[in-house]
Amino acid sequence: MVRGRGQLWGRGRFWRLVKARIRAEQAAIKLRKQTAMTLFSDSDRQQISAAITAAERNTSGEIMAVVAQASENYYYVPFLWAALAALLIPWPLIHFTWITVQWIYLVQLLVFLALLIVLWPRARRTALVPRSLRNAHVDRRAAEQFLTLNLHTTAGRTGVLIFVSVAERHAVILADKEINARVPGGTWQTIVDDLTRELGAGNPAPAFMRAIEKVGQHLAQHFPPGSIDTNELPDRLIVLDT
Repeated sequence: MVRGRGQLWGRGRFWRLVKARIRAEQAAIKLRKQTAMTLFSDSDRQQISAAITAAERNTSGEIMAVVAQASENYYYVPFLWAALAALLIPWPLIHFTWITVQWIYLVQLLVFLALLIVLWPRARRTALVPRSLRNAHVDRRAAEQFLTLNLHTTAGRTGVLIFVSVAERHAVILADKEINARVPGGTWQTIVDDLTRELGAGNPAPAFMRAIEKVGQHLAQHFPPGSIDTNELPDRLIVLDT
């Protein structure tokens, strides 16, 4: 009887730990959303908006800045690794122990659930994804935002997007075809390298303002203001929570 109660208590404790970990992850998700919104203060946003306005004053081009908390949720990653471990764990138990099939199945289930819980936080599941794949997700999200924000519809095809994805720690600058035809190759990558370096140093607002200034200088050189130069797109920083 005591042994039976001990087994039930152990399983009940495990499920309480599972529920507690789920609640902690939900709290972490809420905190990440708050962090995405507070990464830039109201003053930072105003300064970045002013930097965009100042840069566009000397060019007919349009600049937009977007920050995303993440470009992909990567929910499949914990399931993939947990399932792989659960499939591998029975082999040594079958060949080197006398554990019954029922207990091996229980071990599989526990390993799967434990790894799922451990790998579920966004930082961990993102870290398990190859960098090339993470960067590909960021590139895709940036292209989506370029189209969503109508940067491809500017009168002179002179829209530029500065896009940063926080979880992947990756930045992209996308420019419309008229700009890319005139700006030397490697120009945007140099600006991106400087931007990511400053972001890594913990200076998000100054990093964005300097990147905007540099983009504006290249636009002013190749696309000076026209006789009719309307501001086609809003001059503000856009923060995406998801």
